[in-house]
Amino acid sequence: MLASVFKKSTFLSNSFIVLMLFVFYFIHLIKASNTGVWSNGIVFQMITLLVILASFFLVDFVIKKNGLSKNSVYPVLIYLSLLLLVPDVFQNQKLIFANFFILLAMRRMISLQTLNTPKEKIFDASLWVFAASLFHFWCILFIILVYASIIFHVSRDFRNWLLPFIAFVASVVVFVLLSLIFDKTWIGNLLLQTQIKFEINYFTNKIQNIVLSLISVIGIYFLFTMIFSVTSKPLILQASFKKMIFTFLIGVTIFLISPNKNNELLIFTFLPISVMATSNIEGSRNFWYQEITLGLIAFIGVFCFFSQL
Repeated sequence: MLASVFKKSTFLSNSFIVLMLFVFYFIHLIKASNTGVWSNGIVFQMITLLVILASFFLVDFVIKKNGLSKNSVYPVLIYLSLLLLVPDVFQNQKLIFANFFILLAMRRMISLQTLNTPKEKIFDASLWVFAASLFHFWCILFIILVYASIIFHVSRDFRNWLLPFIAFVASVVVFVLLSLIFDKTWIGNLLLQTQIKFEINYFTNKIQNIVLSLISVIGIYFLFTMIFSVTSKPLILQASFKKMIFTFLIGVTIFLISPNKNNELLIFTFLPISVMATSNIEGSRNFWYQEITLGLIAFIGVFCFFSQL
């Protein structure tokens, strides 16, 4: 029973998740190499795998460090299952790096609830958001979450409101300088990403429609359970859960407005879905509900993964 096995975070349970990540990554890598999709060298593929692995540790750290779960392995198991729904993201290095930087930003924004060194956390979170936007421009919308965090915790100090602007100027200066030194086309490529397209007409097969529908149903279900239960959470954690709701909505917005749409863009919703789903599962006293919900998410992820090979 998955819920029983992964109820407590242990070395064995965490090692199993890491092992599964490696197995599924290399299965998809073999498929990509056979179909000619794999165009990068093995070193770059290993770097990508390390970034994905680091993302898992970040998800686990953010959730456990800030008390968003009861020390279970549910969040990373759900996060892995969601990744398996869109296996092509393993070959989308730009989104992998963008998501990694957003996770770093989330780490700083969630920890702002402690009120320790708030200015450093706001500045760091802003820098990570702007770094993510270099890989996928519309990640810049997460700056809204930075200001939401300021409102939740440190709105009285006007200097905190200026820090994201300072981080933005610093990011622009560094990016333009590096572009002029190494490759001037970086600026043009970034500007091309600023387009907005609402059309959802990229689907080429039924499985893509099914995957989008499944992620939508999973996300909406746990979104509403979180909205209706957030006031029952401990007062110190309510702001953090509200940030997860905002994160999910921003991730959906990025998907809706980004050009060249594909299901991989939903990766920015995977952290909040993992947190909201974990909260829902852990909050239930019904043993079978926990088992069925967690097992169903894992089964859907594995089934869709192999369906897209």
